[in-house]
Amino acid sequence: MNGLGRNAPATMLAILLALSGVLLGHYWREQEALFAYVVPGALVLLGILTQLSMLMANQWERAVVLRFGRLQGIRGPGLFFIIPFVDTVTTWIDQRIQTTEFNAEQALTKDTVPANIDAILFWQVHDVERAALEITDYRRAILRVAQTSLREMIGSSPLSALLSDRKVADQQLKEVIGRKTADWGVNAVSVEIRDVAIPRELQDAMSRQAQAEREKAARVILGSAEQEVAQKFVDAANIYAGNPIALQLRAMNIVYETTKERGSTILIPTSMADSMNPGTVLNMAAFGASRSEAAAPAPAAAPAAPVARG
Repeated sequence: MNGLGRNAPATMLAILLALSGVLLGHYWREQEALFAYVVPGALVLLGILTQLSMLMANQWERAVVLRFGRLQGIRGPGLFFIIPFVDTVTTWIDQRIQTTEFNAEQALTKDTVPANIDAILFWQVHDVERAALEITDYRRAILRVAQTSLREMIGSSPLSALLSDRKVADQQLKEVIGRKTADWGVNAVSVEIRDVAIPRELQDAMSRQAQAEREKAARVILGSAEQEVAQKFVDAANIYAGNPIALQLRAMNIVYETTKERGSTILIPTSMADSMNPGTVLNMAAFGASRSEAAAPAPAAAPAAPVARG
């Protein structure tokens, strides 16, 4: 707030006192009264003193008052009075949350990668006396501390951590800045990293690396799938080797499914047709039963059904 805004009530009161003095002086001069000059002069002087002594601070403002160079007190919010020519208001402190933008250009990370980082610091003055007396310009000091802390954090962190764990970096930076500014009566509310920029050549290299890692993962998954499929085929082959009838039935089912879905004619070699002949299948089943039951005679084979030969 400018000086006129802070002194607005005092200015209005001073103007009213001066006008009252002028009017009274004019009236008493016509009456030839004794106080024609004394009272108007006193009112004008009182208006000047009011202008110099009465100040106003907004709800978020605090005024640091010194008397003969020593701290008299912290005034505000609202109207307050000072002794003219004895008290002085040296500093007006804004206690609202403030923002400071800062950055670090070409700062090397822990893995020696140059990076440009932009961030925002949200801070607030919580101790007016310290902010006014302990440091000359706390705003400029906060900016310098933020930049220095950002470079220190970049130098102690790898690039991957800055890119993937921004919340952790924000919290770490907030704690570092807060410890440094606490002695000045300033509290670091939060820090937000807006952007992390790296050289274009490095971006291309990281992109190729990520693509290679994805291709590697895809090939590993494909190899695992091939291994599982091969194992399933081995298991199926072992089952068919121990039970030839199951293999014949599987072959017949494949032929049936193919003709059913596509509605086409299939030419089957003679040897394959003989192997899929139902009579042959029954004979093989009977032969397997006779081997498992050594005491029982083998059942008679059923006559083979005619099969069209190609």
